[in-house]
Amino acid sequence: MTTTAIFFLIAGLGLITWVFARARAGRFIQSGVASVHSLPSYHGWYAAMWAVVPAVLFLLVWSTVAPALGSYQVLESPLAAQLPTDAFERAAILSEARALSRNPDLKVFNDAAVQLAPLYSAADSRYAMIGALAAFLLCFAGGAFAFTRIRPDFRARTQVERTVMLGLLLASLIAILATLGIVASLIFETVRFFNLVSPFEFLFGLQWNPSDKIVDGQATGFGAVPLFWGTVFIGAIIAMLVAIPLGLMSAVYLTQYASANVRKWMKPILEILAGVPTVVYGYFAALTVAPALRSFAVSIGITDASSESALAAGLVMGVMIIPFVSSMADDSIAAVPGSMRDGSLAMGATKSETIKQVLIPAALPGVVGGVLLAVSRAIGETMIVVMAAGLAANLTANPFASVTTVTTQIVQLLTGDTDFNSPMTLAAFALGLTLFVVTLLLNIVALQIVKKYREAYD
Repeated sequence: MTTTAIFFLIAGLGLITWVFARARAGRFIQSGVASVHSLPSYHGWYAAMWAVVPAVLFLLVWSTVAPALGSYQVLESPLAAQLPTDAFERAAILSEARALSRNPDLKVFNDAAVQLAPLYSAADSRYAMIGALAAFLLCFAGGAFAFTRIRPDFRARTQVERTVMLGLLLASLIAILATLGIVASLIFETVRFFNLVSPFEFLFGLQWNPSDKIVDGQATGFGAVPLFWGTVFIGAIIAMLVAIPLGLMSAVYLTQYASANVRKWMKPILEILAGVPTVVYGYFAALTVAPALRSFAVSIGITDASSESALAAGLVMGVMIIPFVSSMADDSIAAVPGSMRDGSLAMGATKSETIKQVLIPAALPGVVGGVLLAVSRAIGETMIVVMAAGLAANLTANPFASVTTVTTQIVQLLTGDTDFNSPMTLAAFALGLTLFVVTLLLNIVALQIVKKYREAYD
C-alpha cells in the first residue's frame, strides 16, 4: 500500500469520524439540553482533527525514517558484506539497488545491485506495512479519545479555533524561518568567499574575470563593479526610461479619460504583460528586438554594435514591468480625494492642468513607491539578460554594447562542474547577498513611501 493511498484512507476515516461525532453532539440539542456550549459541527471537527492530524504527522515522520531503516537492514545482510570497500562505489551500488527495487525495468551497471534490489523491496514493504498499521492505530485511538470528550459542556469550538490559529501561526513561521535560512546560508557562504577574496576588491574592483587560481591565499579577478553597473544600466536606467512614462501615461488615461467599458477591457489586457513568462520576453528580445537594434545602429554609423546589447534587454524589460508602474500609479491616482480634483476644476483649471498640477503631485508618493518596486523586480531579472544582453562583463555606457548583470553571473557561476568550495562558486553567494540587500532596501523604501501616502488620504 502506497503512502498516498494511506493518506486517502486516513482522510476517509477522518470524514467518518466527523459525521459520527457531529451526529452524537446533535443529539444533545434534540434531547433539549439547555447548556450546550458548541455547535455539533465543532464537535465533528474536533474529533476529525484528533483522528487525522496525529496519524498524518506520524506518516510524514515515518516516510523520512523508513528508508534509513530499510537501508540499515540491507547493510546488515550477508550480501552487503561482499560490496566493495570504496565508499563512492559502494554508495553507487546501493543507490542503483534502491532505484531498481522501485522500478524493476530500470537498467543497471552493477550485478550486485540486482542482487540487493529484492532485499530493498522486502525491507521497504515491511516498514511500509508497519507505518500503515501504526498510522491506522493512531487514527482510531485519536478518534476514540475525541469521542470520550463529547459532552454538552465541552468547549469544542474553543479547541478547534485554537488549533486553527496554531496552524496559521506555523504557516507564517515557515515563511519567516525559510527567509532566515536563506539569509543565513548567504551570509555563511559570503564570509567563506571573503576569506579568499578581498571585500574591497569585490565591491570596488573594475575587472570581473573569475577563476579558481589562488595566489598567496587570495583569488583575483572578482571585481564586481561591471556587474553592478550592468544591473543598474539595464534594470534601473533603460528599463525605467520605458516603464515609467508608458506606465504613468496609461494610468492617467485609464483613470481620467477612458470610459468605464474601455477601462474594463484595457486594464486586464495591460496586466497580462505581468503574467507572460520571462523566457518568452527573452526570445522576443533575442530574435526580434536585438537584430533590429543592431541594424539600426549600423545604419546610423555605429559599426561595432553588438547583436547582444543592453538596449535590447532594457527595452523588453521595460515593457515587462509596465504593469507594475501602471497598477500602482492607477491605484494612487484613483485614491486622491475627489474634492481636490473638483476644487481645481471649480477654480477654472482645465482637465489636463488638474492632472499635471493636482492629481499627479498628490499621487506622487504612491507612484514613486510603485517605481521602486518595479526597479527591484527589474534588477532581479535573469532570462531576458541572458538571452539578449550577453555574458560579457563590460564597464561601458554604450547601450549597443554587450553587458551582463548580477543575476546572470550567479547562474553562470553555479552551472557546470565547478567545486562547491571554489571561489567561483562562493562568489555567486556574495553576489546573491548583495542583490538581496539592495532589493530589500528598495522594497523597504517603497513600502514606507506607500504607507505614508495611504496614511495621508485614508
